[in-house]
Amino acid sequence: NQNVKFMMTTIRRQLASCLYGLEPLLEDILSRHLDELSWAEVDSTESMPQEESVGRIQDQIETILDNVRTIASPDRKLEALRKIISKRQRLPNNKLMVFSSFRHTLAYLYKHLKSDGFRVGMVHGGTPDDERIELRDCFEKPKEESDSLDVMLFSEVGCEGLDYQFCDCIVNYDLPWNPMRIEQRIGRIDRRGQQSEYVTIINLITPGTIDADIYERCLLRIGVFESALGGSEEILGEITTELREIAENYDLTEEERRAKLQQLADNQILLIQEKERLEDQQLELFGIRLPDDRMEKDVKDASSFWLSSESIQRLVTLYLQRRLGSEQEYILGDSSLKTLRLRATARATLLSDFQELPRERSPIHREWENWLKGHDQHLAITFEADCATQHPKAAFIMPIHPLVKQASLALEKEDNVVTVLKAQTYDVPAGRYDFAIYQWQFHGIKEDMVLKPITTSEVLTPHLSHLLEDAVDSNTRETNPPPMRDELETLHQRLWAEEREKHRQRTNALAAYRRESLTTSHHARVELLQEQLRQATSENIQRMKQYQIANAEADYNRRLGELDDAMARAEITAKPVAFGILEVEGKV
Repeated sequence: NQNVKFMMTTIRRQLASCLYGLEPLLEDILSRHLDELSWAEVDSTESMPQEESVGRIQDQIETILDNVRTIASPDRKLEALRKIISKRQRLPNNKLMVFSSFRHTLAYLYKHLKSDGFRVGMVHGGTPDDERIELRDCFEKPKEESDSLDVMLFSEVGCEGLDYQFCDCIVNYDLPWNPMRIEQRIGRIDRRGQQSEYVTIINLITPGTIDADIYERCLLRIGVFESALGGSEEILGEITTELREIAENYDLTEEERRAKLQQLADNQILLIQEKERLEDQQLELFGIRLPDDRMEKDVKDASSFWLSSESIQRLVTLYLQRRLGSEQEYILGDSSLKTLRLRATARATLLSDFQELPRERSPIHREWENWLKGHDQHLAITFEADCATQHPKAAFIMPIHPLVKQASLALEKEDNVVTVLKAQTYDVPAGRYDFAIYQWQFHGIKEDMVLKPITTSEVLTPHLSHLLEDAVDSNTRETNPPPMRDELETLHQRLWAEEREKHRQRTNALAAYRRESLTTSHHARVELLQEQLRQATSENIQRMKQYQIANAEADYNRRLGELDDAMARAEITAKPVAFGILEVEGKV
């Protein structure tokens, strides 16, 4: 029975992870008592036993585990962890993250480390969100503070959703057989914002176990601890499946298992290295080499003044004043962390606006709705990403926050209002200039959205964007369209048509580049698989390679189809966002 095999393998891994040296003694005992068992936090894609069948044997399981806990045997693995933690306490950054795939092991560690006097917290899949955030805050605090935590125990599920760049050391108390899960653990600290020059990864492996064989003969060899392999998801997925098949094959001797693990690693290393080489070559197919700081440049270029924190705050402030009245301040505070203060009647008004938005089942929308319906008139908010990281309990008012969506929707309804702004400059003669702002939505391979300012004045056109960024409200409102609105729309139509043609040409060129790169990568991958097929002597390996070749062909054809669809969608849709008048004054 496949479930029983899976459970027995899991039992052996769990015992090895927390009870050093007892695996051979207990395997026969457990095999006689267990038919089915449910596991929490285990890295497995196998089907789980039915819940109702677990209760029949739960008492037997607990009795056996109670007996195991009374065995007076030194736990060398726990002792090793204690030494690691003690050494970390002498460092300026003493924070340590410890990972295990099993809740039983986490509870075992928490009990012993707590009794040792270490300041330790524990997070797993059953930990409530608010408790996770509170524990993270305590973990981030300097070690001098009394409520600071020095060690955090995590499961894979428990660590999701929050980043821990302030910590630069993790301990894998046990290792998943899925390399992508290992990368996810490391990714909690090895990411943008990490202040240390390097991060430390410590793996605790019990000798003589399946885990030790997998670690030494496969995981180390494919380089999962030295470099990010995230671009090789498909290969890593195949490794995970084959690892489990080898580990759960009880017909293999230890030597046969180790030989198969090493052969698996050697084969997949070739695939990963070949894939990385082809990705490097793809950039050179058309003589293209991207500079190392290209990602930084792309992020900077993608930033928009109109989506900056300052602009978002102005939008929200304007919305609140127009919707609730301008006789009072609603956003209080001069620092990045602010307070939104709304009385019950004001919250009821905003709640009616919120209910006009499309319904979304997201934590941001749920928290905003709960506050609007609640009794607290104060809400901690911030418009700054850095402040939101430091104060996770504050509402982060960003472009996708429902308050911003409400503000945008309310302002969209004012179709006949013309914005009047004032700006000072030496570059443009004094006067009143009509302008318009259109939203251009780019469709195709690269989706994008930009705001396009339009003016009929050739003198003003090159300066319009930065003048609008620095302009202030003239405190006048006009309800009539600008006199030159028709001329602005005609000019916009011409500029849109020109950009549309350029966008289609860029899309076709990008599609051709990606098609060529995809074809080159696909042919190399298939050739490698076919060579492995020719060398394979086992019928199982032959069938596996044939299956991989068929999957590669299907994936190649699917991606070609996606490119064709993207080319067919190459278009720019446009709509007016605002019309206005810019009053230019000479600088004083």
